[in-house]
Amino acid sequence: MTSDTDVPPLWFRLPPGFHDIGPGDRAALDDMAVALDSPDARRELGRLMDGLRELADHQVVHTAIGLHPDETDGVATSLFSLTVRPSPETLPRLNVARTALAITRSVLWSSSTSRAIDLPSSLPCCLVTGTITLPETGQEMFQARVATAHACAPHVLVLDLTSAATHYAEAYGDILEAIAHTLTFSDPTPSSTSGPRTSRILEVLS
Repeated sequence: MTSDTDVPPLWFRLPPGFHDIGPGDRAALDDMAVALDSPDARRELGRLMDGLRELADHQVVHTAIGLHPDETDGVATSLFSLTVRPSPETLPRLNVARTALAITRSVLWSSSTSRAIDLPSSLPCCLVTGTITLPETGQEMFQARVATAHACAPHVLVLDLTSAATHYAEAYGDILEAIAHTLTFSDPTPSSTSGPRTSRILEVLS
């Protein structure tokens, strides 16, 4: 669930391997990066943590970091974020269409594809996936972005998943689509859990 009192309530589930974080968690993430004993993972974690400060000024209400064992780099890291934006119009389909169009027109995209997603809620939803190029470093990152509407308030929801592990592009796109399918706007029945789980990136959807 989102915790910001100015945001209409919504709930969603993140798959195994994702851990909620905020700008105040940097020290703990620094320790985690050292424990991973992977120079590539430490570098990517540093970049993702640097981005948290920027997200705070863009109506981002939830962030989480994904850590999954990876045979190529040791650990595949990713950053999930949820943005909730008030909409000037009361037509959800129009609001989502405008948001999705703005996403696809970003100058950061090196290449991208977009398609509609059929959600259980029947709300309009669009998934955009592709490669972005960071302007300062020229590094390519995979990014998946979902635009959809809130069922009970004139707000647009944007879900993002970004990672330097471009070899897992298809899996990350599937993960974000799966997260979008868990969105709900009423408190779901609590389920019993056996504690946090971890998984390899390709096991997340199994």
